[in-house]
Amino acid sequence: MPINSTVKNLFSKSRLLETGYPTVALNESELYSVFLIICSDLDWHTSRIGLNNAVVPLPNRNYYQIPLEWFSSHKETPTIQELQEVLSNGIDIDSDFGMYFLNFCSLHKRRLKFQKILQFQPKPTMDQVGPRGLLEYGICDNDLLNSWIIWRKWIFDIDNRSGQETGYLFEPILASCLGGEAVGSTNSPVKRIDENGKPKSTGRQIDCYIGAENLAYEFKIRVTIAASGQGRFGEELSFPKECKAAGIIPVLIVLDPTPSNRLTELAQAFKDNEGLVYIGEQAWEHLEDKSGEIMSHFIDNYIKPPLKTINEFDTSNLSTIKLTWETDKIVIQGDSENYQIDRYKENTED
Repeated sequence: MPINSTVKNLFSKSRLLETGYPTVALNESELYSVFLIICSDLDWHTSRIGLNNAVVPLPNRNYYQIPLEWFSSHKETPTIQELQEVLSNGIDIDSDFGMYFLNFCSLHKRRLKFQKILQFQPKPTMDQVGPRGLLEYGICDNDLLNSWIIWRKWIFDIDNRSGQETGYLFEPILASCLGGEAVGSTNSPVKRIDENGKPKSTGRQIDCYIGAENLAYEFKIRVTIAASGQGRFGEELSFPKECKAAGIIPVLIVLDPTPSNRLTELAQAFKDNEGLVYIGEQAWEHLEDKSGEIMSHFIDNYIKPPLKTINEFDTSNLSTIKLTWETDKIVIQGDSENYQIDRYKENTED
């Protein structure tokens, strides 16, 4: 059966992550694995979407407990054409199947990409970081100081990349679950306003805009006292005012309910400008209600559990961590567990 262009385009978008280094393209084995997991998530028999001979057991029903290597381990898989037909079959059963597939692939691609970042991110050189040692020179042993400077620069670089990749992943997924889309400043219906409340020509980036409902969402994982500088926080406070000036309802979503003065202030700014505020469980409930039956499964399986688990961590009980840079790997040793990152000799630049 011919596959229509909409399904082909969705399949291609789901399969490829070409922006920024390193690029990622899911192969037939990985895509096949994705369909198997989605069927498990939705309690669908694989034959419903045309995988009549799918007898591969999942290592674990929890995606986050499945080794990434498993996804590429299948020797006999459907062809790309057949996998496109599988996607089309799923969409015929429920149109949200396509969005579930797209978001699942987005999550998996970003996780694969970050593993590559960990493997290839260059070790800093002393030329890059040497001057930073002036602030601590003589306070401790020189070799220890130099190692400390190298480690913290590499960790800083990795953390920056992690923040970027999480942002690229997190907001589009939530926007799609709500039935909207992220809007850049160039085409934004929300314009910045001057001190007199009059709109400027420059637009305001929107995390999720739903034109049919006249809603502009601002997503926050958490809002803490130290979350941003005063200038940045001023930008956040101005967003609901700018939405009101544009005749659009501002909506604040904060997933972590940890109280803070800034959270209270930000929530009040949205309310003062005829906006809506959802914090903690109310935020999760709103996302699930707006997402529909199938996409609410995605939130419950892939977004809510890891964020809630991470947010509940007691930072006063940090593990002791030992970092070791070996020839072919980095070893992160905790109190009883370790995490190994395979490294390659290629010193590929970003």
